[in-house]
Amino acid sequence: MWGSINDVIVRFLWERDLSSYSRHGVFAVKLLRLLYVALQEISGGQLTLRAMSLVYTTLLSLAPLIAVSFSVLKAFGVHNQVRPLLFNFFEPIGPKGEELTNRIIGFVENINVGVLGTIGLVTLIYTVVTMIQKVEESFNYIWKVNRPRGFLRRFSDYLSVLLIGPVLIFSAMGITASIMSTHLVQKIIALEPFGTAVYIAGAIVPYFIVCAAFTFIYIFIPNVKVQLRSALTGGVFAGILWEASGWAFASFVATSTRYPAIYSGFAIVILFMMWIYLSWLILLTGAAVSFYHQYPQLLTRRREPFIMSSRLRERISLLIMFHIGYHFYHNLPPWTFEGLMGHIKLPFEPILEILTLLKGKSLVFETGDDPPLYLPARDIETILLKEILDAVRTAGEDSYHPSEGCISESEIDRTLKRIDEAIDSALGESTLKSVVLACNAVNQKQT
Repeated sequence: MWGSINDVIVRFLWERDLSSYSRHGVFAVKLLRLLYVALQEISGGQLTLRAMSLVYTTLLSLAPLIAVSFSVLKAFGVHNQVRPLLFNFFEPIGPKGEELTNRIIGFVENINVGVLGTIGLVTLIYTVVTMIQKVEESFNYIWKVNRPRGFLRRFSDYLSVLLIGPVLIFSAMGITASIMSTHLVQKIIALEPFGTAVYIAGAIVPYFIVCAAFTFIYIFIPNVKVQLRSALTGGVFAGILWEASGWAFASFVATSTRYPAIYSGFAIVILFMMWIYLSWLILLTGAAVSFYHQYPQLLTRRREPFIMSSRLRERISLLIMFHIGYHFYHNLPPWTFEGLMGHIKLPFEPILEILTLLKGKSLVFETGDDPPLYLPARDIETILLKEILDAVRTAGEDSYHPSEGCISESEIDRTLKRIDEAIDSALGESTLKSVVLACNAVNQKQT
């Protein structure tokens, strides 16, 4: 039954001609495609597994995380704002939320940094940094990024968020509260329609704050350039979903009497873990929405992995190097990742994999521009074609060579050697520049 329903949904979303739709109709279909693929990501299991692992990390890191932020906020005199913010987060748990907030604040206040010593302080900071690192790994998985931040950049970026972020947030909240309590503002609020406008704004502002927080996370955490528009799309989606889930979870807790009866004093822990899991799952789902919004060409009806044959890997590597070398030789604008993906007309994963291999073999150089540009790592006259093929043919042999721990057969070894010699003989000293010049000659004959 579900298969039939799924087939109907797929045909409706992907087998209709969008040219006959109005602008709003096209927008609605693309939005439904985005939601459909996001649900596929959740049902695939990886997002749920990572959300579960982040629940465990949260249990270990929550008190140290609040302790570090609390210590910084205390120096600026705005530490009293932590309690209402934490209570607002745990509000969906119901009456137990206030008890849980008081317990966590009690744990934090009992942490005496002065008696921890150097090792204890380093361990405290390490626990906090590890939590953010786990979040980054989950986001990098969603964005298909296989290289995390370097240690120094990770340390500086994370500490900047931990030390400066809370101060800016709570300072802004304190300034807003001070302005709203002034005599002039109170007199303005007493007048209509300003009073009604302020009341409506007060109901809407929490949604804006949550969406803005999610948007900032989607921009900052992944180790890749995320477009503001895509991050905002994911932030709005996750923010609305989080607020709606909070309301639904609160209703579930209010109407359920089984958990306290079954788990007794552990009910608060169970509800806490359930809400933390749901929050992480919503956060990761919003990240997936941001990813597919930035790369709409990946919004396909099927989510099977793209499997490359050995010959296709070689072909893609030669194509990528040719186009990068061609633009470099003719002083054309360097390629971006999106430009290469759109020109070669292949999905995200194979292009990323081959580019990573070529960069690892020092054949391609990635600039620090935003977005990054790709250039030959050295003069194209010195880049041999057999080097490009070897980059993908021998991928992985740096860490594990087939001859190590593997049986050897003399006839198999001679066969492989003849294959290598045949490739070397066929390509000789042919370089990337020779292919570019040959393409120029063909183009001149055609014109």
